[in-house]
Amino acid sequence: MVLLYLFAFVVFINCFYFILFSRFSLRVEDQVQVIQENNFPISLVVYAKNEASSLKEHIPLWLKQEYPEFEIILINDASFDDTLNVIELFEENNKNIKIVNVENNETFWGSKKYALTLGIKKASHQRMIFTGADCKPASNKWLNEIGSHFSSKKQIVLGYGPYNKKKGLLNKLIRFDTLLTAIQYFSFALVGIPYMGIGRNLAYSSNVYYDNGGFVSHMETQPGDDDLFINQVATKTNTAICFTKNSFTYSKSKSTWKQWISQKKKHLTTARLYQFKHQFLLSFYYISLLLFWIFSVITLSLLDWKIPLALIVFRFMVQYIVMYHAAKKLEEKDLIIWFPFLEIILIIFQFSIFSTYSWSKSNS
Repeated sequence: MVLLYLFAFVVFINCFYFILFSRFSLRVEDQVQVIQENNFPISLVVYAKNEASSLKEHIPLWLKQEYPEFEIILINDASFDDTLNVIELFEENNKNIKIVNVENNETFWGSKKYALTLGIKKASHQRMIFTGADCKPASNKWLNEIGSHFSSKKQIVLGYGPYNKKKGLLNKLIRFDTLLTAIQYFSFALVGIPYMGIGRNLAYSSNVYYDNGGFVSHMETQPGDDDLFINQVATKTNTAICFTKNSFTYSKSKSTWKQWISQKKKHLTTARLYQFKHQFLLSFYYISLLLFWIFSVITLSLLDWKIPLALIVFRFMVQYIVMYHAAKKLEEKDLIIWFPFLEIILIIFQFSIFSTYSWSKSNS
């Protein structure tokens, strides 16, 4: 009987998180606060390292953005391909393009944060939108959609950056992981606990950057220019979210399991530096998911199957309602039928990566 009570408690915790996530997924259109175009001048800051081919494709799309006043800051972070040549050619014909050419130095060797810091210093405008050279805007209204959420109070805007759809299990898993992450950071922001953003589609003001010392507090950690910075500076009053379809930026996903696992390990190096309340809320959610699947197998095997099955069905119903609407909002409807299968795989991989990382982590 104790086992059944424990399982019921785990199901309750799962459903508690799903209900929290419903703040985003069930948010109907007429409840979304649409801020009128403020037309603040925007600095689009683009980080590039060995991205010559992506820049050739995407710079014309950034230049075509329907926004009254913006500049493009192109950061070449010590690339050894034709990145610098490509951006110099575009600069010649476009007055609103500025180049920041970063050369490696001993103190900040290979530091993306150092490169971004130089790009931010180059920006003429207070409000900045950040993306990567490999990120394709969903429309020519991208800057307008993100920029319109700036106001005197809202100095941070969290956007969404999905990955392109391809065939194969790995692509589905990466997009599922990205979808879950977005549901979490959007939902937590809506309840007043913003904890991260993604560098592929993120905006904040120079006031927020300079008033909080930029990346100084975590400069020694290679990743984290997006999530660690937002974790440090975001509050319930200064953060807005933008998830309209025109505001997405699309990227290519990792093509091998090894690359994706390496990326997940990098995320762990930043997650362990989140504020304690954020670490607790996220860890508790993951643990509750892991326990749900463990207890599902145990209770169905050892107890009368009727009550455990009822709890499982109830939990999946709540999850499906929440996840269906979120996936629909974020253009990932094809993942819906894969939810249980992808959830199991993702939990196993996360547990494996975390276990390996905990034993072998280093400060290199």
